[in-house]
Amino acid sequence: MFYVGLHQPSDARFFDRAFISVNRLRGRRKPVGASAWIMDSGAFTELSTHGRYRHSVEEYAAEANRWAHDPALQAVVAQDYMCEPWILEKTGLTVEDHQRLTIERYDALLPLVPGNYVMPVLQGYTPADYLRHLEAYGERLAPEAWVGVGSVCKRNASPRSIETILAAIKRVRPDLRLHGFGLKTTALALGTVRELLHSADSMAWSYAARKQGRNGNDWREAARFVGRIAVQPVQLGWVF
Repeated sequence: MFYVGLHQPSDARFFDRAFISVNRLRGRRKPVGASAWIMDSGAFTELSTHGRYRHSVEEYAAEANRWAHDPALQAVVAQDYMCEPWILEKTGLTVEDHQRLTIERYDALLPLVPGNYVMPVLQGYTPADYLRHLEAYGERLAPEAWVGVGSVCKRNASPRSIETILAAIKRVRPDLRLHGFGLKTTALALGTVRELLHSADSMAWSYAARKQGRNGNDWREAARFVGRIAVQPVQLGWVF
């Protein structure tokens, strides 16, 4: 299942599935309008720009609870901490610190949003990192849990590395329904990546439109991107 990332929540009405940052939802009262959507914590913006979360777990929970009445809201992503080296430089912390903080924020959020599914996020940089984080979650991850896989969006130029990470997780927990954050067409062109994932999101359409001199906020650009994802040729991957 592909959830298109959108700048404007009002554009969600044009799509079956949308992925929307809480930073775009604060103060909004009108319905989102998508048939199905995921609320993102805005982790990338928060950590890459500010080196921290500007909003507490309680504040995030309050925003999530404002939308709990919407049956189209399928998940609220926990406030995770990405583990790319340049993000670690921003925070001054280690991969292990980010993994611990990711679980702490998940644990704190869970009881505050009883009307929503909270999506836990596996974080790391190497396959071993993700497996260590998987072990740290322990019984928190119920059978067939829908779980995000973070710190993969900047690996789209090397989709085989994404494949390797997903396969490592699946070898240990084949039951988990994995969600890939920020995956572009290069990664989703691999058949193995698609088979390993339950869902994915991307806002790559916006960057591509701006780079090519078009409007990076136009929902029609997003619609064309979704169309390409649906019909793109899929390469055979290796069997894990």
